[in-house]
Amino acid sequence: MIAGSFGAVASEPFMAIGGRTTQPVGHYEFCRRLPAECTVRTARPHPVELSRKLWKEIIQINHAVNTQVAPLTDYEMWGREEFWSYPDTVGDCEDYVLEKRRRLMAIGVPASNLLVTVVRQPNGDGHAVLTVETHLGDFVLDNLEALVLPWSETNYSFLKRQSSRNSGEWVSIQDGRSTSVASVQ
Repeated sequence: MIAGSFGAVASEPFMAIGGRTTQPVGHYEFCRRLPAECTVRTARPHPVELSRKLWKEIIQINHAVNTQVAPLTDYEMWGREEFWSYPDTVGDCEDYVLEKRRRLMAIGVPASNLLVTVVRQPNGDGHAVLTVETHLGDFVLDNLEALVLPWSETNYSFLKRQSSRNSGEWVSIQDGRSTSVASVQ
């Protein structure tokens, strides 16, 4: 399977979602600063139809944000850890995710299909990616990877993500490799 081609679907196209879980500290504080970002409710969320046009736009937005934003840690930018914000020219992984989410929403992709997702990298570090729920499966937009990949073709352990029903709530991901990250109860 060619990961960057339209229609590529992984062997496990959809993440198995568990119950409600803790919200990352950075997201909690982001929601306090920008409440409208975290109050999107969707009674019956449905995966977005992944057309060739939308696939092209997803790839373009992923590439644009990855090349327009230079990596810099929250500590280097803000003097503290886990400060989630929209990037201007620099940002860390959550900032890339927020900007990609904002741009995809601007072209009409519902917020319920654009989910901030917390993963564990193979080296053990925490990381954030954007999951796009489509009718062909869950795809990952990542600042560490140029290709938009099916979630199961990444080398990450998936921990949790925003709920597709409520942008201020988080749900666990049942991928069998759960590990803890900084969260609020």
